Amino acid sequence: MRRLIGIGLATVLAAAAWCVLVVFATLEGWGRQPLAPRAEPRAFMQAAVSKIGTGHPGNLAMVLIDDARVVDSHFVSRGRPVDGDTLFQVASLSKWITAWGVMTLVQDGRLDLDAPVDSYLSRWKLPPSAFDNSQVTVRRLLSHTAGLTDGLGYGGFAPGKPIQTLEASLTRAADASPGAEGAVRVGAEPGGAWDYSGGGYTLLQLVIEEVSGEPFAAYMRRAVLAPLGMNRSTFELPAAGASNLAAFYDTDGSEATHYRFTATGAASLYTSVADLTRFIQAQMPGPGGAAPGRGVLSPATLELMRTPHAKQYGADIWGLGVILYAPNGAGGYSIGHDGSNAPAINTAARFDPASGDGIVVLETGNRQLATKLAGDWVFWNTGKVDTMSVMMQAGQMLRWLAVGSGAILVAGLAAAVLTRRRRTLEPTPPPL
Repeated sequence: MRRLIGIGLATVLAAAAWCVLVVFATLEGWGRQPLAPRAEPRAFMQAAVSKIGTGHPGNLAMVLIDDARVVDSHFVSRGRPVDGDTLFQVASLSKWITAWGVMTLVQDGRLDLDAPVDSYLSRWKLPPSAFDNSQVTVRRLLSHTAGLTDGLGYGGFAPGKPIQTLEASLTRAADASPGAEGAVRVGAEPGGAWDYSGGGYTLLQLVIEEVSGEPFAAYMRRAVLAPLGMNRSTFELPAAGASNLAAFYDTDGSEATHYRFTATGAASLYTSVADLTRFIQAQMPGPGGAAPGRGVLSPATLELMRTPHAKQYGADIWGLGVILYAPNGAGGYSIGHDGSNAPAINTAARFDPASGDGIVVLETGNRQLATKLAGDWVFWNTGKVDTMSVMMQAGQMLRWLAVGSGAILVAGLAAAVLTRRRRTLEPTPPPL
């Protein structure tokens, strides 16, 4: 019996050790090689272009930033030529810029990060819940810790389909992505676990309108986009047939539908790699001693946005409107945001405030390419696997956990069976 207990204990400990090893190896990038030698940005770009290959089925624009300067770029065109000024619909990357709009109102004293968000609303209110709605604050909405359980994800509205009002979308989004509940409500304890909520940013879109007294797109242009020189960027729908708008493509190369959105603050900024480069550069010291934020936000506000406000599995992953991708080795993080939407829009922007290095990738035609390339950049730049890469590898990690643990358990069971058989076959000592 003692042998069997020992085998059982050893099996459990071996399975636990295997699980720890697999998780640690995934988080630390064991076996993963950077695309190019560190500190060689042009070599990284060459490797990234090779990874894209010649068969990309859509449009793509990529810019590499080193020490706050553009050092290389790459474009893939289908149909109309794509360049640095071509507009892409950037899906959830929009949230990063929307967060800047929110923080301008905070900085001006018109919004309190920790006041109940309902206190700023007249056109729509959070529905009653089993939780304390007064604990839903702007800070928690920005960091996805407000307890909202909408699960949004917006699919958008096809041309010719009516677009919901902002209030109706908050009540229940008619364009909720598959699997999303779609109703913006408090379904968990505010201030508790991180739970990604597109609806939270739609609510912040309404807050900006209510507090500023202006339409969301107009306020964002006046307060954020124009002062930063993002003159091509807009939260408004470009005119039909606009020559500077990248066509949308599916993974098979077929031209895809251009969807329109009520939740523009969460999902539908139109911007270019040139404008997003200006946005990133504006968060670093500029020529002539220009301060980070360029007068739109203060350096202290930018630092607050980069401060950890949400964790997952014990790791800091979110600030106020920005994703914390990986420690940068200088006491901070590589930060930015990603966007992804059907049928095949994928966008990503990353930068390291300590070094002034960054990358912007906007594309249609592949569901994950931009995020993968940006994750490659983080690993090349910091030696760390970024948050989105870990999430994308979660399925593979679970398979390794299951296969390894299963093999260990089978081996333990086999050892137990053999031990029992040996005991059964051992001759019984004669009676004394």
